[in-house]
Amino acid sequence: MSPAQPVSPPAGSDEPIVEVHNLEKHFGAFKAVAGVSFAVRRGEIFGFLGPNGAGKSTTIRMLCGLLTPTAGTGRVAGFDIVRETEKIKTRIGYMSQKFSLYDELTVEENIDFYSGIYCVPRARKAARKDWVLTMAGLQDHRRARTAELSGGWKQRLALGCAVLHEPPILFLDEPTSGVDPNSRRQFWDLIYTLSGQGVTVFVTTHYMEESEYCDRLGIVYRGELIALGTPHALKTEHMPEAVLEVDCARPNEAMATLERLPGVKEVALFGKGLHAVAADAAAAEQAIRAALAAGGFHLDRIERITPTLEDVFVSLIEAREHAAGALQEVPQ
Repeated sequence: MSPAQPVSPPAGSDEPIVEVHNLEKHFGAFKAVAGVSFAVRRGEIFGFLGPNGAGKSTTIRMLCGLLTPTAGTGRVAGFDIVRETEKIKTRIGYMSQKFSLYDELTVEENIDFYSGIYCVPRARKAARKDWVLTMAGLQDHRRARTAELSGGWKQRLALGCAVLHEPPILFLDEPTSGVDPNSRRQFWDLIYTLSGQGVTVFVTTHYMEESEYCDRLGIVYRGELIALGTPHALKTEHMPEAVLEVDCARPNEAMATLERLPGVKEVALFGKGLHAVAADAAAAEQAIRAALAAGGFHLDRIERITPTLEDVFVSLIEAREHAAGALQEVPQ
């Protein structure tokens, strides 16, 4: 094996293919990433969930060798994210939410361009081009200008260009932003296919429903990793409070009534109903029933449910904000 080639863990290994410790990135006094640590296993779909500005894109750009960390250490495909960035770039695929395509080029010309950028061997170029065209469903549009494609077509073309060189790791930064739900679902089918072939996928998103598709998930807020685990573990282990689903008349008005109840920690609109979070489910249910009846709100159903990732996310953020507020109130 050439010294320039990484030593990848064997298929099925639990050895991490991405690993970071106390990673930080500062822009002046602002900490975009504030000491995150995690590891990603080979073949895993690993997600970073968080609002815009949480530090997701900054983290992924450091892992791709596009930004230099302020502090901390990390390795991607066996290479150091500070000293061996050029080697990392040969072993990864990277797709941003802007798709990084050239609109003035045709579909085929974009594929040819990225084949050259990624140094795809001449003997493999034709086969890889056919694969991208087939995967993206663009066989009949190979000579169309990329600017003429819909968002969903551009998305699949960008994914194909990112994996032309068959990298073992694929970084996707908000890849489904701005596309319709059907295109988003089709895109995730492609991610599952790549993962099944052994490709490690690291994806950032702010869509709660997409987070459910990941094998493991890190929740990021204000540059910090505030929770890490499988979607199931996050919903069952990271939220001690009960969640009550409330279907009632005039939910917008009812929410204000329930928020005033001392036994209810928080209330949020969810679909056509409400989710109420409380420490004591039985006591909260009794109080909610009484309050809705007194306010003239017809109650169709109230039921304790397994928290959604959105419930967990909101609860973790509320707890973090409360802790930060308490620290600010302590006399210095």
